[in-house]
Amino acid sequence: MAAIVKYGIIGVGMMGREHLMNLHHLRGEGVAVVAVADPHLPSQQLALELAHSFSWPLKVFSGHQELLESEVCDVLVVSTPNMTHYRILMDIINYSKPHHVLVEKPLCTTVSHCKEVVEAARKRPDILVQVGLEYRYMPPVAKLVEIVKKGSLGHVRMVAIREHRFPFLVKVNNWNRFNINSGGTLVEKCCHFFDLMRLFVGANPVRVMASGAIDVNHKDEIYDGKVPDIIDNAYVIVEFDNGSRGMLDLCMFAEGSKNEQEISVVGDVGKGEAFVPESIVRFGTRQAGRDGVRTLKAEDHRIKYDGLHHGSSYLEHLNFLTAIRTKGEKGPAVDLQDGLISVAIGVAAQLSIEYGRFVTIQEVMDEIKN
Repeated sequence: MAAIVKYGIIGVGMMGREHLMNLHHLRGEGVAVVAVADPHLPSQQLALELAHSFSWPLKVFSGHQELLESEVCDVLVVSTPNMTHYRILMDIINYSKPHHVLVEKPLCTTVSHCKEVVEAARKRPDILVQVGLEYRYMPPVAKLVEIVKKGSLGHVRMVAIREHRFPFLVKVNNWNRFNINSGGTLVEKCCHFFDLMRLFVGANPVRVMASGAIDVNHKDEIYDGKVPDIIDNAYVIVEFDNGSRGMLDLCMFAEGSKNEQEISVVGDVGKGEAFVPESIVRFGTRQAGRDGVRTLKAEDHRIKYDGLHHGSSYLEHLNFLTAIRTKGEKGPAVDLQDGLISVAIGVAAQLSIEYGRFVTIQEVMDEIKN
């Protein structure tokens, strides 16, 4: 039996406790959560109660620095508010003892911070860092990725992703109500979908055009005298360097939807679709037409815990654990470059709304503002 891999979770709000649950369901793979860090006492308490219900003794710290210095962990999960990721990641990467890291999306809230983290990690080949873009692992999405990679749809020309859902949830101190903290809705929420577009088209983004606003949600909320500024709906067009295009249709006041995500990928040979949470995949070719469209129920029998993301967080942890155990031979499935580009597209989209024009990825990477 391989040695127990000891995890620490930094930030045990809703997502941190979700990671705790997923790791508990992975205990048969030789993992244990041994420590958590969070300055928010109610979150600490809820995490402790959860761990005690699993008979997992936890060391509890009020900050990530104390957890680092305890040196009781092999792997750290960072699931703190977005605006704190940069400082925490830099402290982990620059710490003398190596800790592998799974960081929640988005990697950071700005491109410059993402680039600094990428650069720091490059100097630490003894550390694996995976970014929590776990939508890749949702069974219907993974199935559609497989169909695309096999070439069944031909050369992918268009990807359309519709997310019609409920408003942002309430978080500790309402941090997610403001762009300055979250990076903006198109960074905070939609980096998932920009990552998927890039995965489907197999290319890098060139420029972005977006239109969006805050039209329905949070308009009657006030925090410390300020009204939230996070947009609640948008259309985003992304052009890629191989001529492919992606489009995001986001609405966060669409609770009356059967599926939260509908993904369509069209190539020169055929079309594929994935529906979440129905977990249905459809695909067909131009030649076979409407009558030739096949429908599959997507399932992954490795999943032992569905959780908040239809089993994708479980598979994300399983995948990262494999990368750790094989000493990074394969590397993390979702690396820092993936994290950086998904944020860059989101930042370009936010700026496009502000400027009323296409924004190139190059100017976002160079951080030119005008």
